[in-house]
Amino acid sequence: MKIFNALILTLAILAQPLAASAEPLTVAVAANVKYAFDELAAEFTKQTGVDVRSVVSSSGKLTAQIKSGAPYDVFLSADMSYPAILYQDGQATSPPKVYANGALVLWTMSDADLSKGVAGLTDSSFKKVAIASPKLAPYGREAIKALDFYKVRAAVEPKLVYGESISQVNQYIDSKSVDVGFTAKSVVLSPELQGKGKWVEVPNESYEPIAQGLVILRHGSENNGDAARKFYGFVFSSKAQAIFTKYGYKLP
Repeated sequence: MKIFNALILTLAILAQPLAASAEPLTVAVAANVKYAFDELAAEFTKQTGVDVRSVVSSSGKLTAQIKSGAPYDVFLSADMSYPAILYQDGQATSPPKVYANGALVLWTMSDADLSKGVAGLTDSSFKKVAIASPKLAPYGREAIKALDFYKVRAAVEPKLVYGESISQVNQYIDSKSVDVGFTAKSVVLSPELQGKGKWVEVPNESYEPIAQGLVILRHGSENNGDAARKFYGFVFSSKAQAIFTKYGYKLP
């Protein structure tokens, strides 16, 4: 009996490292990256055997969750400011590094005329315009800058319908709850949504470049360091960068 118990104890001790290595990597993912991330995660798992799970939301909400102790390992933000804040607060192990530059588009499921772009949103045919919350989502913040650039913000503001994130904006557009919305180019190029409705790019000069930052979080470094470092390196690999390009991102 003693020998049997010793054997069980030995097997339990040996199994601990295996269990630890099997721990999935949890990545906080900005909503605009959702579709590209599914492909990134599948390729990463294929290369490393490490399972990946994502938590998708606005960068602002994810940052608040991380500050409150959410057990995320890596953060793919929609900008550089949120991960920089986490680094300054000691919640990330290094300063954020740009992994991709995002692009804004106007997207509609109606037969509305998008030929005039942002300036055309003043037209009476556009009664509701979806936009991600500028307080939480970098894409919403830059959409406001585009409205300012074309000097139409005052006219369009009464039409604005705010979503918590790009994901909610996409729901508004896809369900035709709004006439048009500002979203990420990565969304309209995704396999799930490509060919649905119509879209036009928002000219680059009308908003600030959407440089998106990556950090390894303190929780990841302390509890899942090997997998987190592997994923960080993978994001900057040629394979991952090709995936970002496929979804309309510009490489840093």
